[in-house]
Amino acid sequence: MTEPERTEAGLRAERVRANLEEVRERITAAAARAGRPAEVEVCAATKYVPVQEMDALAQAGIALVGENRAQDLEAKVAAHGRRFEWDFIGHLQSRKVKRILPHVRLIHSVASDSALAQLARHGDAGTEILVEVNTSGEASKTGLAPEEVEAFVARSEVRVTGLMTMPPLAAEPERSRPHFAALRELAERLGLPRLSMGTTQDYEVAVEEGATIVRIGTVLYR
Repeated sequence: MTEPERTEAGLRAERVRANLEEVRERITAAAARAGRPAEVEVCAATKYVPVQEMDALAQAGIALVGENRAQDLEAKVAAHGRRFEWDFIGHLQSRKVKRILPHVRLIHSVASDSALAQLARHGDAGTEILVEVNTSGEASKTGLAPEEVEAFVARSEVRVTGLMTMPPLAAEPERSRPHFAALRELAERLGLPRLSMGTTQDYEVAVEEGATIVRIGTVLYR
């Protein structure tokens, strides 16, 4: 769900904090360019951050993290628990839903009826999900086609509060704009307030197009 992001060994809290401040400044500027409030959550993508280095993220002021794998989520929650809010941002296997749900405030990547069935079985009134949308139509990407989303949301027995997408990897951030705009337009039509879109490569464009959550990795850890 996120770009392949790696960290150097030995994260330093002060450096992560400086990077986080820069990201937030860029978000504020992008929101201003779009004439919108800078009400955007930074979700730190921690797929390649070892358990023992998560402490540096907490010290740096990171509050929300996103994990890609159920087993890593469980290990990091066991070690760091309430120091963070946790989202699940990776490919969602329906058989892993039961393991993931107790630990997260939000799953970003729901895109199958089998996952919906497991969410209905194991979720509760507080369960929130985002539906993953394949705005590019690439066969290699997961997610629903835009025209399938409305019926999928109607079938969900748990609360759908937004949409997520991952555009094709591109050297130029502007190439992601049509995908972000399409997701925003779909969310507006369906009355869904959350938009999880934008990663290190294109988060400023995503904010300009209405992102409410950006999933940031590499730029925080360099």
